[in-house]
Amino acid sequence: MPADPALVARLRAAGSVFAEEEADLLTAAAPSPAALTTLVDRRVAGEPLEQVLGWTAFYGLRVRVEPGVFVPRRRTELLAREAVAVSRPGAVVVDLCCGSGAVGLAVATHVPGVELHAADVDPVAVRCARRNLRGRGQVHHGDLFEALPARLRGHVDVLVANGPYVPTDAIALMPPEARDHEPATALDGGPDGLAVLRRVVAGAPRWLAPGGRVLVECADRQTVAITAAVRDAGLAPRLVHDDAVGAVVAVGVAADAASP
Repeated sequence: MPADPALVARLRAAGSVFAEEEADLLTAAAPSPAALTTLVDRRVAGEPLEQVLGWTAFYGLRVRVEPGVFVPRRRTELLAREAVAVSRPGAVVVDLCCGSGAVGLAVATHVPGVELHAADVDPVAVRCARRNLRGRGQVHHGDLFEALPARLRGHVDVLVANGPYVPTDAIALMPPEARDHEPATALDGGPDGLAVLRRVVAGAPRWLAPGGRVLVECADRQTVAITAAVRDAGLAPRLVHDDAVGAVVAVGVAADAASP
């Protein structure tokens, strides 16, 4: 049944590019006409559709997204895909700056038997990630590596981080639904966007197992700088691109204990 034309018109007037699709999703999510009005009011006010619906599709999964939590982007599926590709049953996998826990959930779903740990500095994100990862892994609250159990030091096989990488001056240029409704800690990467990712890469060698990998999402314009950071940390750098969605993942590989 086609969505209510008046609802479609209201969403389109509010700036929705995909008004028909959004109207269908909002209608399906609302248990009553009054609830639909509330959802539409939130969307028209600029709240991200995913937060209004309470979920988003990511890497073939439905991931819970609560108000105030960073919304997983489609381009981050490259990070998930690369993490899945290098994970094995029994591997220790850490998802730093986990937000909703989407990347960790993708790994735990597609590679059964991993030992998954996720962490975020934002308590709202931690609460959301715990709901998404219930029964799949442990979620810790704290700043990067400080949040992790000490016993993981030197034993992490795969370390992923979808940390903030937007330069501070560029935050004001972001769409209002991101700028106004997602936490600054998930967006603001400092003067050149790499303040947090440099900390992740620099700290990774102390936590990685021999042959372990750190994978971080970044922007194409940041690849030279992040590659230098990976190399400075004593890791072997590699870049993975997905031009279809404009995604870049920087990988750093620790030396294998068996290597000379």
